[in-house]
Amino acid sequence: MTTILTVVGARPQFIKAAAVSRAIRARDSMSEIMVHTGQHFDANMSDVFFDELEIAPPAHHLGIGGGGHGRMTGRMLEGIEGILEAGRPDWVLIYGDTNSTIAGALAAAKLHIPVAHVEAGLRSFNKRMPEEINRILTDHVSTLLFCPTQKAVDNLASEGITAGVHHVGDVMYDATLDASEKARETSDIVARLQLEPGKYVLSTVHRAENTDSRDALVAVLDHLKAKAAEVPVVLPLHPRTVGAVKKHGLDFDGLTVIDPVGYLDMAALLDGCAEVLTDSGGVQKEAYFHRKPCTTLRDETEWVETIEAGWNRLWKGADFVSPRKDIADYGDGRSAERILDLIASAG
Repeated sequence: MTTILTVVGARPQFIKAAAVSRAIRARDSMSEIMVHTGQHFDANMSDVFFDELEIAPPAHHLGIGGGGHGRMTGRMLEGIEGILEAGRPDWVLIYGDTNSTIAGALAAAKLHIPVAHVEAGLRSFNKRMPEEINRILTDHVSTLLFCPTQKAVDNLASEGITAGVHHVGDVMYDATLDASEKARETSDIVARLQLEPGKYVLSTVHRAENTDSRDALVAVLDHLKAKAAEVPVVLPLHPRTVGAVKKHGLDFDGLTVIDPVGYLDMAALLDGCAEVLTDSGGVQKEAYFHRKPCTTLRDETEWVETIEAGWNRLWKGADFVSPRKDIADYGDGRSAERILDLIASAG
């Protein structure tokens, strides 16, 4: 029996883990221990995802949310290390680029437990982003690196990482396929918000580069408000953004502000919107999976293929590439199965 300890802590990780956890449960030869760091501690950004995505409650909840990057990561590292020492799993499985990701990777690597990184090889080439530092360090201590695109494979090769690297497709696509039909059947959020399908914009804002600086946040909010003068802009509020707006004495006037939403409601909002404005890497991809044009509220993106295929653009950059194309790199919705096959074959 192969025991996999999965570390999650933030919304995108819950979504990806749901697809892989579902595949683990279908295998008699594998078992999973889920560790939730608590990085997203708001119930609307955590508990609801476990319920809607049918993820088993975590075996360990560290309750570590808030604080600076160093303090948060250090506390997570300490908590995960204790769990690993007590249980000694065969693998530690981590997702993405958050503080939970790097804490899980470092704790496992220092105890000589192999690390499997889902969404390896992504690069924005902007080391001012804490996520970029997390990605690079995590990839350099991982044993198996599961890349969503060929570009991610190439990025790793340029850093001298070739062993254990596999292009498996995107598990977010697995999750989207599973959730989209369910969302159409169960979510009424578009009607509740009195929105007209195809005639509103969906936005999310949470990255530190947009919230830590007053000037940056003013620029983003002004951009959203200008768009809202033409069409409703729906903004599910991230706790970091709420705090930053209060701190800087700004406002959300003109925007349709709502509380954070669960995955099914978010899928319904994506399905019904005309376009997406976001600084989230995960939402950029979800926009593509729903075939919605997306403007990324950053100066770069790790998902360069979405720009090359014409579904994404940088807000201060060139217009959309035309004609739009499908992105074969993301796979066929069976990435989770490929990941588990590779873990099983690695022993």
